[in-house]
Amino acid sequence: MGCETLVASNAVSVIPGAFTRVSFDDPVVAAKRLLEQVGFVDGVVGTDGSAVAVAAETARLLGLSCNPAHVLVTAESKYLQRRAAEAAGVCQPAFALISDEAVPSWSTFPAVVKPLDRSASQGVLRVDSRHELAEGVSAVRAIVGRDAPLLVEAYVPGAEVAVEGLVRGGRLSVLAVFDKPDNPPGPTFPETLLVSPARLQPEALSRLIEATQGAVAAVGLVEGPVHVECKVGSEDVWFLELAARTIGGLCSRVLNCGGMSLEELVIRQALGLPTPTPTPGAAATGVLMLPVDETGRLEAVEGVEAARKVKGVTGVVISVGAGERVSALPAGDRYLGFVFARARTADQVEDALRAAWASIKIEITAS
Repeated sequence: MGCETLVASNAVSVIPGAFTRVSFDDPVVAAKRLLEQVGFVDGVVGTDGSAVAVAAETARLLGLSCNPAHVLVTAESKYLQRRAAEAAGVCQPAFALISDEAVPSWSTFPAVVKPLDRSASQGVLRVDSRHELAEGVSAVRAIVGRDAPLLVEAYVPGAEVAVEGLVRGGRLSVLAVFDKPDNPPGPTFPETLLVSPARLQPEALSRLIEATQGAVAAVGLVEGPVHVECKVGSEDVWFLELAARTIGGLCSRVLNCGGMSLEELVIRQALGLPTPTPTPGAAATGVLMLPVDETGRLEAVEGVEAARKVKGVTGVVISVGAGERVSALPAGDRYLGFVFARARTADQVEDALRAAWASIKIEITAS
C-alpha cells in the first residue's frame, strides 16, 4: 500500500530490527514510549489482545479516531459484555458471574461455563446439572487459574454464526457473515468450518445484522474491526460475544471485499481512506480450522497435497510443526492448520472443505 510501517510488540523478536519492543502492561505508558520513538504517524492498528488497547491509546494521543479505553475494557471481558448488552436490552442468554469458590445457585440447564477472556473455545464447557456445573468450574479453573472469575450462561439453541465488520463513527459495516455447519452441542465447542455467505433466510439475516449492530452499540465500539458471534433461532437471535479485532488465526484469508483483503480494509480505515462495500453475489468462501482431537505430540500430518488438489480448495496451511505438543479442548487454544476454499455457492465450498478434511490424516502420540 506504499506505507512505511513500524511493528510494536511486547514479545522478543527472533529477527533483530524487525520491530520495536514495548511493554503492553500499561497502554498509556506504551503509547507514549512508541511516540517518543517514531513521532507522528498517520494510522495505528492493534492486532489482538493487549495490543488493541495500546493502539487505541496511541491513536488518542495523536488525535485520531479510536475506541475509548473503558470501551475496550468492556470488550475484553465476556462478563462486562453481558452487562452492557443487558443494560441495552440486547437479546442474549441468561448469565451469572462465578467470582469465588462457591458455585452460584444456578438452575437453568443445559448451561455453558467459560472464562472471561479466552478465545478459540478454550475453557468453554457445556454442563447439564448442578453436579456437572461444579465439576466444570473446577475443570475450567485448572486451565485458566484457580481464582479466575468465570461466566455461566444458559445454553441456547440455534445455528451459530460469525459476523465480520468494520465500525466507523459508531456505524457498523458488515463485511461477511459466516455460518458454522458443524455446530457442536458440547461438552466442548471446537470450531471447524466457517462458510460465507451464511445460508440464512433473508428475515433471519436481517435480524442477525440488527442484533449485531445492537451488541456493538451496547458495548460502545465506535472505530475499527469487530468480530461478533451469535446464535440464530427460528424467531430469536442471541448475542454470544464479540472482540474488537479481526477474525482470529488465518481465517481472514477467506475475506475479499472489492478485491481487497481484510487487512487492507483495516489499514485503509486506520488511515481515513474510503473502504469498498461487499459485492452482492460474489463468490462463496470458507475455511476449515483443523482441530486438535487429542492431547500429545504431533508426529505427522499426511494427505496435505491430496487436500490441495480438491476442486475449490485454494490453499492448505499447517501451522504446527512435527514434534510440537498440542492440547485438545477444553485446554487447547490453537488449531493444527487451515484449509481455504472458494466456489460459486456456499454448499460447494462446504463440500470442498469436507473432501479436503477427509484427505488429511493426523498422527498424534500421547506423551
